[in-house]
Amino acid sequence: MPQPFLYVAITNHGFGHATRMASVVAEVQRICPEVLIAFATTSPRWLLESYLRTDNFLYRNVVMDVGVIQGDSLAMDREATLEKLRQLRSQENRLVAGEVNFIRQNRMSLVLADIPPMATSIAHAANIPCWMISNFGWDFIYRDWGGEFVEIADWIADRFSQCDRLFRLPFHEPMSAFPNITDVGLTGGFPHFPLDEVRDQFGLIQPIERTVMMTFGGLGLEQIPYDNLRRFPDWQFITFDRNAPDLPNLVRINDQRYRPVDFMPLCGRVMSKPGFSTFAEACQLDLPIVSITRQGFAEAPILLSAMQDHNPHQILVPDQFFQGDWQFLHESPQPPRTNQKVGKDGNETIARAVVEYLHQDAK
Repeated sequence: MPQPFLYVAITNHGFGHATRMASVVAEVQRICPEVLIAFATTSPRWLLESYLRTDNFLYRNVVMDVGVIQGDSLAMDREATLEKLRQLRSQENRLVAGEVNFIRQNRMSLVLADIPPMATSIAHAANIPCWMISNFGWDFIYRDWGGEFVEIADWIADRFSQCDRLFRLPFHEPMSAFPNITDVGLTGGFPHFPLDEVRDQFGLIQPIERTVMMTFGGLGLEQIPYDNLRRFPDWQFITFDRNAPDLPNLVRINDQRYRPVDFMPLCGRVMSKPGFSTFAEACQLDLPIVSITRQGFAEAPILLSAMQDHNPHQILVPDQFFQGDWQFLHESPQPPRTNQKVGKDGNETIARAVVEYLHQDAK
């Protein structure tokens, strides 16, 4: 049987799309080790390797969409985003031609995307299917902004309407542009390293209930009020922010082999902004989430509402986080608002469907 080939396209927005896709691809490789993966993304290679735990894949640094241009994980630049979207749209034919040539040369069988709209154009020009994974579409985000973004949203919805199959994740908007939807469970990574090894290596001495993971996505936050940590000398905080100050109760992780999820089981709660991948990984471990609200990004209230339905939580307005004294840490998280359980089988469900298709195509 010929070696199966999979082309993976990832949106150029933060780290969350890359980590949830890499979690699915890692499961594809576990089920079918012989599959050859080609990633098309600007997400850093080290991030993909930290989830796949291998460097055995092709990597193409390709700008395939924009997402939202941001100064940090909360500050959005709509004007720059619109300008970049127009530029990318004008380059679509050239970008598609280059990727189609690569796909044909390498005899790729399937495009799996999260969730650049142009992936459908690439797949169909190469005469192969395009499957997508997401809980929201960029048309949903841009249409909410109105004005000149509406035309862009229409262009994106047209591309999404050509998707052959969408794996719709939990915590989702309707995604009505997609004609063929399969609902699946949460995706995301699980801890790689023995917890005792992690605890000893990083000197995690406080009990779990007084240990807090602080993670705000790949862009981080510009103004994290680290001085508040001095109010909690018998607590322990973990951060991946390389610019964080040296404080006796702050553990700064600089080793790129480690991910936030590798520390989550050693924490009593995760402090974050609304983001699917962080929420999903915490929810899969039933770990309470402390989240800041986010204005102007249509996915955020959907994420927050769904997370409150299914997971222990604390919701903060920005003033509580940036100007407050963080006394909320002395309060117990709220219980889930419903008894409904959210599925946790997204990695496996999607990966098995992909592998089944690749095997059928190879026959």
